[in-house]
Formats: sequence, C-alpha cells, structure tokens
Amino acid sequence: PPSVSPAADPAVISPQDPTLLIGSSLVATCTVSPDFHLKAEDLYWTLNGRRLPAASYAALGPTTLSVALARLNGSKQQSGDNLVCHSRDGGILAGSCLYVGLPPEKPVNITCWSKNMKDLTCKWAPGTEGETFLHTNYTLKYKLRWYGRDNTCQEYHTAGPYSCHIPKDLALFTPYEIWVEASNRLGVAVSDVVMLDILDVVTTDPPSDVHVSRVGDLEDQLSVRWSSPPALKDFLFQAKYQIQYRVEDSSEWKVVDDVGNQTSCRLAGLRPGTVYFVQVRCNPFGIYGSKKAGIWSDWSNPTAASTPRSERAAGGCDPKGGEQNTTLRRELKQFFGWVKKHAYGCSNLGIKLYDQWRVWLQKSHKTRNQVGKEP
Repeated sequence: PPSVSPAADPAVISPQDPTLLIGSSLVATCTVSPDFHLKAEDLYWTLNGRRLPAASYAALGPTTLSVALARLNGSKQQSGDNLVCHSRDGGILAGSCLYVGLPPEKPVNITCWSKNMKDLTCKWAPGTEGETFLHTNYTLKYKLRWYGRDNTCQEYHTAGPYSCHIPKDLALFTPYEIWVEASNRLGVAVSDVVMLDILDVVTTDPPSDVHVSRVGDLEDQLSVRWSSPPALKDFLFQAKYQIQYRVEDSSEWKVVDDVGNQTSCRLAGLRPGTVYFVQVRCNPFGIYGSKKAGIWSDWSNPTAASTPRSERAAGGCDPKGGEQNTTLRRELKQFFGWVKKHAYGCSNLGIKLYDQWRVWLQKSHKTRNQVGKEP
C-alpha cells in the first residue's frame, strides 16, 4: 500500500455541502489525491446509499470523476442528502451533504394566551405549505409597543411544534408587539406583527371543587356546584361557565352554554338510574375592565354521579299504567315548553316550581297505586 500521511484526505468533492432549490441541477466532482494511486475509472457515486448510474458520470481528468444530477427533489432528511464518492472496492473516499428545499414562508395565525396573568404562551402556523425539506428555525420575538427593546422567547415546543412560552417578567396594562421569524439555509421570512395586551388574553385554571349530587328523589336531575378558579379570585374579572356531561357508556358530550356567572346549575331531563360524568370550564373576561371576550380554560377533571332509579321502571300490575305514562309525558313536555319560554339557563324560579310539580306528581302517582292495590 502507498505510504501517505494520516492527515491526507483520500479525495475532495466539489461543491462541498451545497444548498439548492428544489428542481435545480448539479454537477459534482470527486478528485482523488495522487497519493492513493486511483484513477477516475476506479470510482463510483452513491446518493443516500443508492448507487448512481454510470451514464451520469464523466471523467474530467485522470483522477477526477463527475456526476450530473438533474431536477433534484427535496431532501429526504433535514440533515441533508448524502452524496458519496467510492473506490471500486466500496471504500468511502469523500462525502458531501446536499441541502435541497425551499425558503421558509411567512409564519401565520399567531395566537397567544396568558395563564392567570403570570406568563404568555404563543403558537403559530408555518405558512400555507409549511414543508421546506430543510431544517427551519422559528424564533418568537416580542417587545413593549412604544419603548421596549426586542426580546427573544427561549422555551419552544411547550404547546406543540410551533409554540413558545415566556414564563415571567411581563408587563400589564401595556400592549406588546409579537412576531415570528423563520430562517433556513435558503432565506428568512417574518410574520406580521400581532399587538396584544396580556389582560385581553387571560385564561385560568379549570374551576375547582366540582361536586355533582342528586336532587332528592328526582330521578332525572343532578345538581352541579363548583368554585371559581383560585388564582384569579383577587383580580377584578367577570366569569362565565360552561358545563358538559355524558352518559357513562358514551363518548358524546352534551354542552350547557347558558350557565352565566353562577357557580351552580341543575341538569334536568336525564335518564333515571344512570351514571353521568360532568366537567366545568371557565372563561374570565372583563379583567380590570378589558373589553375582550376572554379565553376558555381547560375542562375540569370529570366528576361522576348517578341519578336515582325510577320506581316506575320496576313495573307493576296497574292496568292503566300505559295511559298514565302517556299523560305524564305530555305534561312533562308542556312543562318543559313553559320553562324554556319563561326561564333562562339555570333559573332558580323555574327549577323550584318544577321540583314542587314533580314531587306532587310522584306522590299523587304513589297514592293512586296504593288505592288501586287495596282489596
């Protein structure tokens, strides 16, 4: 074997680690060091481990072999495609990374939220196409609108692949300018600037101490109670709440929208003898007089409770039972129509009247059954 310096490179590829637009063509050359006594005909090329056809080669000198690549596709890996020059026995003489892709697009759809006014999290979309086939770096920047200096967010991927979290040192009552810069080997793109006040994008922890309980012996109702989010109790804000509930063996949630700012509500029209899962969430708005709508919290953990089992469901020997059930359904329909027309959400007046009416109906029904069973 030839005597060569350990530091000598067997060959050199040109260009080395080029960056190219998708659709570009490239001619690369591999020139072997004379110390290795290899000629152009002793060489071949691979791209990502796949041997390139000899028809694309050309000998440009005794020790230089070129390869022509046409209409290049995007890189299969963000670290670049591996173009390698080999000796006849398969040995690797030199390599080059091809970075083939697109410049970044302008990031879009920047949205931000503040958890309990203590921090700020923002997320965005990478553009209409998104895929550049190159490693693209996203940087979230922000500053106070009138006199601030540019700051750079440090904690990325906290709420998904295109997101960043600013944990502290944020000012209230002063608008921020926020934008995202995208950069890769082929260029830089900057989003539109978003302006926001922390007070306008506040969200909370979910409501705490959610309790679900039966309403006496009423087999189609459950009572739900909860506490306001603890972290915001000291701040001037209004709240509106939503409830969602589902039957134990179903994945479909039913949402109650019109709870308002109450911290309790009555669910009616439920199935007797059934386990229900209930969740509550909060939307804080009007914090220190902000005019914005607020952002919904996450849902509370599910809380379970069951409605009482219906006595009528057990059956009996009342020959007029079917007729009475039909009358009951008709009366219930009429009553719910009245409540819907005259009450809103969880109106206490409507619920009290309904409770009294239902208890009277059940007592009346039991009395009729007992009288009917007497000899």
